[in-house]
Amino acid sequence: MKTDVISIYSDLKGREEALDAADRFLSYNNISGKAAKHIRLLTEEAVCLVHGIMDGFRGDIWLESEKADDKILCRICITAQSSVTGYQEDQLLSVATSGRNEEAKGILGKIRELIRLSTQRPAAFEESNEDFDDWYYMGAPHGESRMIDDYYIGYWSLDSYRTSLENKQSEAPRMEEQDELERSIIASLADDVKIWIKRDTTKVVIEKKV
Repeated sequence: MKTDVISIYSDLKGREEALDAADRFLSYNNISGKAAKHIRLLTEEAVCLVHGIMDGFRGDIWLESEKADDKILCRICITAQSSVTGYQEDQLLSVATSGRNEEAKGILGKIRELIRLSTQRPAAFEESNEDFDDWYYMGAPHGESRMIDDYYIGYWSLDSYRTSLENKQSEAPRMEEQDELERSIIASLADDVKIWIKRDTTKVVIEKKV
């Protein structure tokens, strides 16, 4: 099952329509109780991913499901165009004097920053770039960004990021990042968050089995 595609904006326009779509999705799949609450919370978090990136920034959101053994695999999907005008790029660069969002704290903030950077300079994902902090490479399979079917130019997974942190949890700086995971709604409730970066589009998929 796939819901209608809803447009959401950086000023949170479209939020209520997205939540209504989530409610219809839950009803269709007969999901109730705690599981329904979790899917709704994750939908709210998904809407927040495009919040504040720049004036007029738009993404598209929908929910889809499929059978996975004796459970239902729910996906909350967001796509955002990577091409920007010169004016929009100036807006992106003005987020901070360094051209980076210094407030990218927590998992939600980091994923939002990844969307912002991929929108601003998608080609940068083809090679190592100082704009991408260590957390990005920790979430890339095998510790690096890579081509997938010669189509994507970057891929990041929350599950890979969790595994990297577990392998390095004895390091003091990693303890703070582990705490971020534990306090994050999206990290606590989602089974995985996958981000694919193409030359013209960034796609975020939040997965949850119920």
